[in-house]
Amino acid sequence: MTGTRREFLYGTAALAVLAASANRTSAQSKPTVMRFVPAGNLSSIDPIVTSGYPIRNHGYLVYDTLFAEDEKFEIQPQMVSKAEEGNDGLVYTFTLRPGLKFHDDAPVRAQDCIASIKRWGGKDGLGQSLLDATDKLEAVDDNTIRFTLKSAFPLIYTALGKSSTPVCFIMPERIAGATDSKTQITDATGSGPYRFLPDEWIPGSKAVYEKFNDYIPRNEAPSGLAGGKQVNFNRVEWIIIPDQSTAVAALKRGEIDWFEKPDLNLVELLKGDPNVVVGDYDPYQGTLLRFNQQQKPFNNVKIRQAVMAAVNQEDVLVAMVGEGNYEICKSFFFCGTPMSSGTGSGVMKGDPELGKAMLKEAGYGGEKVILISATDIPWIHSATLVVEQLLRAIGMTVEVQTMDLGTYFTRRNSTEPVEKGGWSALVSGAGSVDFLSPAQHLALRGNGLAAWPGWPDDADLESLRADWMKATTQDQRKKIASEVEAHAFQTVPYVPLGQRSQITAYRKTVSGIIKSPAPLFWNVKKNA
Repeated sequence: MTGTRREFLYGTAALAVLAASANRTSAQSKPTVMRFVPAGNLSSIDPIVTSGYPIRNHGYLVYDTLFAEDEKFEIQPQMVSKAEEGNDGLVYTFTLRPGLKFHDDAPVRAQDCIASIKRWGGKDGLGQSLLDATDKLEAVDDNTIRFTLKSAFPLIYTALGKSSTPVCFIMPERIAGATDSKTQITDATGSGPYRFLPDEWIPGSKAVYEKFNDYIPRNEAPSGLAGGKQVNFNRVEWIIIPDQSTAVAALKRGEIDWFEKPDLNLVELLKGDPNVVVGDYDPYQGTLLRFNQQQKPFNNVKIRQAVMAAVNQEDVLVAMVGEGNYEICKSFFFCGTPMSSGTGSGVMKGDPELGKAMLKEAGYGGEKVILISATDIPWIHSATLVVEQLLRAIGMTVEVQTMDLGTYFTRRNSTEPVEKGGWSALVSGAGSVDFLSPAQHLALRGNGLAAWPGWPDDADLESLRADWMKATTQDQRKKIASEVEAHAFQTVPYVPLGQRSQITAYRKTVSGIIKSPAPLFWNVKKNA
């Protein structure tokens, strides 16, 4: 099925969902339904196996976390009421808040948390490092978790509370303990502020969440992903509308309440509407060209270097967001953040002729390059088309294969050759929390098939990451991060494509949206 045909079908389904939602809301005495258009389809309910943002954002509705990042990216307790450290930083004891329950009415126990930590740690790089440093992880009692470490791990709170994917969401032991980190769960029972309604989930059309009345918020004011999660909606309805123009029109007509990431090319249509608010979403949005290093031709580092030399960031950024909404950033960490130095970036020449010469010298044999692209995410598709032309210009044989975002996330997990449904390269992106440090940067892992899709096998990169995590001062961390960048500009796990700003849009009846790397559905209100 072509991307165009799929979009038509999804768009038709979305219109039917909107009509049903409007009828339901009009019958209620209060506006207790939030109608939200996410950035992409909810193709999975498992935020551990699949790292896409829509699936992570689904996770924040359904699950809770032991710790969480506040608006300053500092880690705060969430499900934990008390954290104690002992034995020179080798023993950490966490006590759960009283009264926590899962959606099936079972109490949240330490055993559930431990099973969830182990499952998450089988997938997440920082989680893997934490478990490697752990001698014993045990339930002292139903409410108490204890880590006994083999060696100091100063990033334990960062690991358990980070919002970069995958997040350490807490699931029941019966699910997390029975499902490994490579197998999709089929039951989305959590303990978060909303429960997922599987009977109303239509992939490509809608997903529905219902207020969990037994959720107990923290007493603190909300801050980022931390603090009290006060819920003001009986239902949150995710309505999948791949066509941006259709979604913009629905927002203007009041058929939806919140459009997560409208195309910047359509923002002027929204700014002129007195009933719509256009605001900042996340000031740091990075874009990258990722290579599949398990297959030809990008298993050849010299071919990756040729592409790196040819890329002009500005060509890609202008195609994605237009003039004035981007920043050239030749760095593997966000420019303007503490770990960014751009060391080694001189290899990014923006010169296709140099890239062509380097490609010839690298021995490229004419292998077909399959670029996969998500057409329902305009910036991904626009950037992919620029990359396609660049690769053709330096002499590569290229084919773009289009699909919706959910299929894109599924497809990028394939390690098969292109003739068996695999892929060669893709454009992807990340928000502020994902590119801040070597510890959290999924795309800078070099642990082969355990790494983020693309699967670089780079022992030196892994060694530098381990050194950074052991560092005890900020100056030491900055020095090692500079070495990480210098190394990455030579081995090319991906090509940085610069930074862009991202906006969100919602009806003026909506208030209380929290600044965060993820769209959050607590603290938000809607007036009649």
